[in-house]
Amino acid sequence: MEIEKFEIIDGASFNLANHPTDFTGDYTARKDGEKALRKNVKRLRYLQNVLYAHNKYSLLIIFQAMDAAGKDGAIKHVMSGLNPQGTQVYSFKKPSEEELDHDFLWRCSKALPERGRIGIFNRSYYEDVLIVRVHPTILDSKRLPDEIKEDPNIWQHRYRQIRDFERHMNENGTRVIKFFLNISREEQKRRFLARIDTPEKNWKFSAADSAERAFWDEYMHAYTEAIRGTSSEVSPWYVLPADNKWFTRLAVSEIVARKLESMKLEYPTVTQEHLESLREAREMLDGESE
Repeated sequence: MEIEKFEIIDGASFNLANHPTDFTGDYTARKDGEKALRKNVKRLRYLQNVLYAHNKYSLLIIFQAMDAAGKDGAIKHVMSGLNPQGTQVYSFKKPSEEELDHDFLWRCSKALPERGRIGIFNRSYYEDVLIVRVHPTILDSKRLPDEIKEDPNIWQHRYRQIRDFERHMNENGTRVIKFFLNISREEQKRRFLARIDTPEKNWKFSAADSAERAFWDEYMHAYTEAIRGTSSEVSPWYVLPADNKWFTRLAVSEIVARKLESMKLEYPTVTQEHLESLREAREMLDGESE
């Protein structure tokens, strides 16, 4: 898979319109994509074990998307083979009273993965340059000085703050991957209708979801500007076609696996002293009576 076609390192010329939502590359059959995903899940299981044992790096995976784009499904299917002890998943929704008393990065900062672990953010601090930008009244309700809320360059300042935050993470051993699951408006409508028509999926739908579709163009603009303003070599965006869930999941698994492989992970070297202690332990166990 040519994952480079999805990768945005320099966002200056990024145009969301140049990224089709239904692309599947060389995979024309769903069964072939699902077979490749199963192989990657096994691959990720091994890489996570080494990451955990190496205990010097951590990996943060950020998912951003419009509603029904498949974030939950991607997390469930791609990470299905990982050891829960080495994986942390956080879903960020409306800020709490405590979170409103801090800067917009705070609640995500305290949820960063520990060394040796994989952290997954279902939405993230990017909400504060996406939904907050689309709905200015949310910004008005934030506990910020008036000169900050009224600053015409507030979004550019936040993009810089995010770039600095992600560089800080990278320079302290936390690698960052950011996924935007790029679903079409038509496919979102189809999935919404399926949620309405399928009783066991009714819980996943609310009237507010469909109401947000009126702001589709505003969201596409906000995503475009955010990707342009926060893409970097140490923290690239991956804009993945999301109309076919099976391909989205395969692409996520391939990108995560390659990122882990690029980190030059290895199991710790066992010292001679440790080997001797293992030998003694074996002798002791072998000498036990049944």
